[in-house]
Amino acid sequence: MSGDSALLFEVRDQVATITFNNPAKRNVFDAEVRERLADVVGQVRRDAGIRALVLTGAGGHFCSGGDLRNIAAAGLDTAGWRHRMRSLHEWLHDLITLDRPVIAAVDGAAAGAGFSLAMMADFVLATPRAKFCMSFLKVGLVPDMAAFYTLPRIVGVQRAKELMLSARDVGAEEALRLGLVMELHAPEVLLDRAQALATSFVGASPTAVSLIKRALEQAPGASLAALVDAEVNAQALAAATPEHREAVRCFLDKQALPFSWPAAAKS
Repeated sequence: MSGDSALLFEVRDQVATITFNNPAKRNVFDAEVRERLADVVGQVRRDAGIRALVLTGAGGHFCSGGDLRNIAAAGLDTAGWRHRMRSLHEWLHDLITLDRPVIAAVDGAAAGAGFSLAMMADFVLATPRAKFCMSFLKVGLVPDMAAFYTLPRIVGVQRAKELMLSARDVGAEEALRLGLVMELHAPEVLLDRAQALATSFVGASPTAVSLIKRALEQAPGASLAALVDAEVNAQALAAATPEHREAVRCFLDKQALPFSWPAAAKS
């Protein structure tokens, strides 16, 4: 893992970690980060040995959003903006639909695209000093990075409208109440907790994890009949895996199960 890059990528013990690494600019989401992120998301997607992914930021910030200075200097016209946004879509889709758990560890600013990135995760952990902001309207833009897809699914349409149209700051405690954040932890233990959650999935059935994520992604717009049918097919596939057979053996032999959600340390 090189310390010179604005985005670091590391795989250790079957857990991948992506770190936004430009703290002097609050981990701005610039062209270098976009290109590097597309590459590493593709690597994770192709490597079945990676069982979970952690997103985090260095230096007390998660990601402060787009680089407005460079955006203004680019002078993009409407066609240029369309091209810029469409270039994001492939890896955005790959990250949101990744068949393994994604955990975001948010400290400090998660603004604009940084907020959107955090919402792509399955689980968001944060510190008490984390701050979320759908800041796009402040600069006359609309939310992007799939926020129109992710945010209403998390907080509901009315609250998503309020967060997008007010462009206000949301502190960590409110983010927890709204369901944007699952857990709050002190800065010194945040990443350890995220890594512990990610590592726990090394013992989980990758088939079952993938099937659960796929069903939940479809759930908001699906009928009862469609979801029950998906459940039937998914359970038949999961029951045929060696991970299921091994877990049943451990249970019957009164041994520790391969997968267990780790208890959070007091912080």
